[in-house]
Amino acid sequence: MTHIDGRPEPKQLSPWSKHPISRSETRRGSLLAFLAMTFAIYDFILFGTILPDIQQHFGWSDSEATAINTAVSLGGALVLLVGGGLVVDRIGRRLGMMLTIGGTALGSALTSIAPGAILLVVFRSISGMGLAEQGVNSTYLNEVYALTTDSKIKNHRGFTYSMVQSGFPVGSILAAAFAAALLPLVGWRWLFLAATFPALLIIFMRRGLRETPQFEVQKRIRTLRRSGSHAQAAQLAAEYGIDVDNKKVPLIEIFRGRALRSTIVLSFAWITNWFGILTFSILGTSVLTLGKHISFTHALIYTVIINLVGFVGYLFHGWAGDRFGRRNVIGIGWVIAGIVFAIMLLGVTDSAAVVALYAIGMFFLIGPYAALLFYNGECYETHCRATGVNFLNATSQIGAVVAGSVLTSLLASGVAWSHAAFYVGAIGVFVSGFIVFFSRKEPEVAG
Repeated sequence: MTHIDGRPEPKQLSPWSKHPISRSETRRGSLLAFLAMTFAIYDFILFGTILPDIQQHFGWSDSEATAINTAVSLGGALVLLVGGGLVVDRIGRRLGMMLTIGGTALGSALTSIAPGAILLVVFRSISGMGLAEQGVNSTYLNEVYALTTDSKIKNHRGFTYSMVQSGFPVGSILAAAFAAALLPLVGWRWLFLAATFPALLIIFMRRGLRETPQFEVQKRIRTLRRSGSHAQAAQLAAEYGIDVDNKKVPLIEIFRGRALRSTIVLSFAWITNWFGILTFSILGTSVLTLGKHISFTHALIYTVIINLVGFVGYLFHGWAGDRFGRRNVIGIGWVIAGIVFAIMLLGVTDSAAVVALYAIGMFFLIGPYAALLFYNGECYETHCRATGVNFLNATSQIGAVVAGSVLTSLLASGVAWSHAAFYVGAIGVFVSGFIVFFSRKEPEVAG
């Protein structure tokens, strides 16, 4: 645009340009998010990975073991929603990240001393806070990457976040590797206790992280309104183009306006996809041992290999999401995963073929989460972003509860593990891929 005399108009800077986040701050936050994700998922996945050993220790049947895992999922969903979303949109991203990894430390320590099924369910439910880690990370880094001075990260934020989110398969690899190497030597209780100490260290390291400017501006506006300075609050809100109303409840706001479509569609996608996550990721060793008749020792080793391929899947889908659109990459990946798992369960018996197809299936099942978590954060405005992301994250546990209940019923009625995994896991993943295509292709990022 130019003046009447032909001189160019001065460039209008965004008010957010006053709050740059340095390269070092961005990379430190990303590294700590990756480490926290790794140890939170180590703790979360470990329970399902060594469930056959825990089952044998307490003398549970197959259906009892899956029922207990279902109860853990239900308790974890409640902890995840409250601790991961509702609280974080009030106390801030930095404190929220300390809270979630703190839940991992507490849950791991208590699990190591659980005397029976009831307290084990309670203690594992606390570890649902660790699963909230991925939602809080997504919220924090979504806002940090929007304001970072690091041009490489800013222009490739999806791929960068995929490296952070790859803490999921890395944590799964650690869980399987530690179980394979140490389970016969120290027992399952010491494996959980091992997750406590790095989690405590990460809490200490996160104390120096910077809060996101988006949340600080939002908090400032709320403070002004509570003190009666409504004119100043309105001026600040108008300057930044955001709407922060003390009367607005974040949990209600994610079901209004542009957010409504994202919340409904992605909730169903998360629920149905977690039919597959529960079956093939959390209970993967059960699928291999009871469904494909592979020894428990070999199943642990194969789980490491499978999750290494899943790690590559994270990087690929993070890169592809930046290039081809996150929604499309997520949907196509899950459809492919459903087909591959169906072939693995019903079409092959050779161990090498089973492991190869299982690895390909995990590549397309967990890989899209690198794009999904960042995509979720793009669907909500600042004042309800953490609540929205973690609400979707919490619906995953609804999927886990439903899937676990169906698996328990099928196994109790005499259905073979391979067929039960097909009905619940493979079909659930396939359906979730189609559901994703009903969400917005390019969500609108605010703040």
